[in-house]
Amino acid sequence: MSDSPPLCRLDDIPDGGAIAAQAPDGELILLRQGERVFAYHNECPHQGRNLDYAPGLFLVRDGRLLCAHHGATFTVDGGDCIAGPCRGAGLVAAPVEVVDDEVRLAPVSD
Repeated sequence: MSDSPPLCRLDDIPDGGAIAAQAPDGELILLRQGERVFAYHNECPHQGRNLDYAPGLFLVRDGRLLCAHHGATFTVDGGDCIAGPCRGAGLVAAPVEVVDDEVRLAPVSD
């Protein structure tokens, strides 16, 4: 269990949607599928731009996250690039966990 401060509450993330959250090493995208939360650094591997079309607003549909700038498409549950100009590169994941309905950075094991 993590002792890091919460990034948000689970209910802050719309089911099937995403929000932005600040972490110590930069902005994260938090994506929710039911009780599961996936987190990635808010940076498209294509040109290093943020994926949101406006601050904290993301295009998410049918388990896919779309980069608003050039159309790269990523799976929510793995961050894999499945379409667009990202050339097979995926999103950089950040480990998170849900504890007592709070989303926190998960401890990283060595």
